[in-house]
Amino acid sequence: MSLPALSSDITFNAVSKFSEPVVAAVEPVGQYFLAHATRTLQDRTWSEYERIKAEKASEEQSDDADDSDDFDEVTDEDLLKHDPRDWKTCDLYAVLGLNRLRYRATSDQIDRAYRKQVLTFHPDKQGEKGGFQDGFFKIIQKAYETLTDPTKRRQFESVDEAAEVKPPSGKYEFFEAWVPVFSSEARFSTKQPVPELGDKESSREQVEDFYKFWNNFDSWRSFEFLDEDVPDDTSNRDHKRYIEKKNNNARRKRKTEDNKRLSDLVKKAHSEDPRIKAFKQAEKEEKARKKWEREAGARQAAEEAKAKAEAEAKAKADADAKAHIEKAEHKKSKEAIKSAKKKSKRGIRNAVKESKYFGDDGKAALIDADIETLLGYYEFDELVSVAEKVEGASPEEVKNVLQESAKKSGKTFVYF
Repeated sequence: MSLPALSSDITFNAVSKFSEPVVAAVEPVGQYFLAHATRTLQDRTWSEYERIKAEKASEEQSDDADDSDDFDEVTDEDLLKHDPRDWKTCDLYAVLGLNRLRYRATSDQIDRAYRKQVLTFHPDKQGEKGGFQDGFFKIIQKAYETLTDPTKRRQFESVDEAAEVKPPSGKYEFFEAWVPVFSSEARFSTKQPVPELGDKESSREQVEDFYKFWNNFDSWRSFEFLDEDVPDDTSNRDHKRYIEKKNNNARRKRKTEDNKRLSDLVKKAHSEDPRIKAFKQAEKEEKARKKWEREAGARQAAEEAKAKAEAEAKAKADADAKAHIEKAEHKKSKEAIKSAKKKSKRGIRNAVKESKYFGDDGKAALIDADIETLLGYYEFDELVSVAEKVEGASPEEVKNVLQESAKKSGKTFVYF
């Protein structure tokens, strides 16, 4: 294969060399290629091939005992007359009579439901009964083709509104109303198993784990089933890219809206969960208890501090009072001593004067001077003792007492 020549206004700089060409054998495979090859080899149209395939399936399964399953009967006139070209807008589970099972239907149940619908709605049988055209039969084929392909089935279930369980409103019993809602939403989880809502006896850890899981829910919903069909004509590539971009934007928008819907749903359940209310009430009571204990401790500490301060104040007051009393007593004692000293000195002086200075009045001034000097040397006890001795004594006794006292003092006096 040779590349077209570049126009003169385009500059091309090669950054590397092309790798060497490799010859590889490519062979088409898959169920759709085999169906196409079968139709081509048998020289049949699509309608002929589908009719023969249905007849064969009808013949093989006409006597199958499993077809007695209690699947729903399709009686909806609008569904039976639905345009097969618009088959994507149909409820594919309802088409096969799997209304009650829906996403819970097993592969085996889907096969048996399909066989039953083939036996019931085959165009030949319906034609004999004067029934519907083969349009609904084509929708049955599309439903079976979609629901037996895991990827396509997921795409359809991403938009299966009939399987949704709306969140409750008004007055209701919490667990009875919310368990079906979360069970329905759980089918979209990429992480399995999904924790259950539980009941009023669930532990706090279980409840917190449940809401933690749903607040971080990882959903596989992708909404491709609602994509606008991309035209097979590749001649207009820009239009094809536009449709693909439009589909991608629509998917992202629906994904964002669904994430918000689920987040709001979980918040609503959390706000109405009686266990959460009970946990919050218990927390509130525990906080109040701890606060009361703290305040009680603070009150006790304050009371102890107050008592201590009062005790200290009382002790200080008592000490001050005692000190004041002691000071007063000390002052009083000092004054008493002072008074006693004055009285004793006065008694000694008077005793000398009354003795007429020992009969020697001419030496009165000298004797007075020696007496004052002697009085200055006396301690209180000695002063009182001398005063007591000279009180009422004769002149000679007074003189002897004073002379003896002067000698004991070891001092030198002029007269004594």
